[in-house]
Amino acid sequence: MLEEEFPGGAHYREVKPVFKINIVKLVNLLKEFKESRKTLRLPNFNDNFVKRLYATYMSYLPENEFAYSVSIKSDRRGDLAELMKSINSGQIFISRTRPGEIRGNHYHDSKVEKFIVIDGEALISFRNIIKNEIIEYYVSGRDLKIIDIPPGYTHAIKNIGHKDLIVLFWANEIFDPERTDTYYLEVKE
Repeated sequence: MLEEEFPGGAHYREVKPVFKINIVKLVNLLKEFKESRKTLRLPNFNDNFVKRLYATYMSYLPENEFAYSVSIKSDRRGDLAELMKSINSGQIFISRTRPGEIRGNHYHDSKVEKFIVIDGEALISFRNIIKNEIIEYYVSGRDLKIIDIPPGYTHAIKNIGHKDLIVLFWANEIFDPERTDTYYLEVKE
């Protein structure tokens, strides 16, 4: 590590690795970091410079700005909120479902999902869209299990408990309202 002293006693330390970037790209990255709290899109952390710059950016956030709200979509079944989106890794979202309510009854052609019940009790039902055999999993927040949702399987999650069901979801693609890859089809016809 190289250390130099400047007039007035200020010190400069060169820390490895050293990255080179033009000012326009740097400004655009900083704007992207700021906007990510609204868009929920994470930067491309496959780039080591971006990953380190983002960590530095976050370390300079004012302490009264650590928390921020997300948009909540509500209907009779309960609430759903997107948490994070990544062009490389898809997205994470969470739902709160009222007792007796069902989410899903749809399938995807290419989208893969993973569900994990955080709190409550649920019945997750699947059916391959070209077969009649129904597969069911009883899951609970007391016994954390990840349930994979492959393409081509219509699926539904029903709250079978007496309190709200909290489920964390991951999808390998960001939801695109122009191309939803979500097709309604009841598991139990």
